[in-house]
Amino acid sequence: MGSALARALVEAGHRTTVWNRTKARAEPLKSLAITVADSVEDAVGSAEIVIVNVSDYAASAAFLRSEAVAAAVHGKLIVELTSGAPEGAREAARWAAALGADYLDGAIMATPNFIGSEGGTLLFSGPAAAFDANKDTFRVLGGNAQHVGDDPGVANALDSALLGQMWGALFGTLHAIAVCQAEDIDLAVFARQRSSFAPVVEGGVADLIERTKAARFAGDQETLASVSAHYGAFKHLLEVTDARNLDRAAVDAYDAIFKRAIAAGHLHDDFAALTQFMGRAA
Repeated sequence: MGSALARALVEAGHRTTVWNRTKARAEPLKSLAITVADSVEDAVGSAEIVIVNVSDYAASAAFLRSEAVAAAVHGKLIVELTSGAPEGAREAARWAAALGADYLDGAIMATPNFIGSEGGTLLFSGPAAAFDANKDTFRVLGGNAQHVGDDPGVANALDSALLGQMWGALFGTLHAIAVCQAEDIDLAVFARQRSSFAPVVEGGVADLIERTKAARFAGDQETLASVSAHYGAFKHLLEVTDARNLDRAAVDAYDAIFKRAIAAGHLHDDFAALTQFMGRAA
């Protein structure tokens, strides 16, 4: 990812210097007229915008929080494109502010092949003025670079939310594959039917979001399916899971949430009522 970011910047005409703790990994970038620095201090000292892309905030702190770096970042913009929890972003923003540096936190919602493309999405949070002053540079990294909030933690919070939905879909697909394989259903058949069913799923997701925004949890004339209807169908998934001795870990988690909502009197409410049980620990 770091190499993809550097390539996109230099190809757009930006003077680019990189540093990697394993210098040999950065050496191939020299052929693209990218400078490979010997130290973090050298890289930071030569930059107007310092883009950080490492494994987590602890790694970032280990590289940046030295006296030499602290003296070099004053008046510069630090852009942290490191994955982590929202509070890590907020703490890093406080550190930067204490040194007189501007700070934006970012989340890369893409794999490296999307970097530099119109379809590349990067989310930025922190002072809007800092984003606006440099948005042309950020859109070099991805045409869909967006400012999503003044709170530095917003970008990584959205990252976790969006990845959570992705993993829900992927783990759901793993379970679906297991059912199909256990029942000798060709996965090509499953793939075709999944595509046909996709508009129903997307409609349900959109309705869930809108109902939750409006706190419309009770069943009404527009309810697509009540908790009762969903749970009735869900129990069939539990039955085939047990009959075929499939792993229950994922479905047990869903079952627990259904049961909490039903025990609280929401059997005939809209499925959106379950939002109230995901939003707090059991």
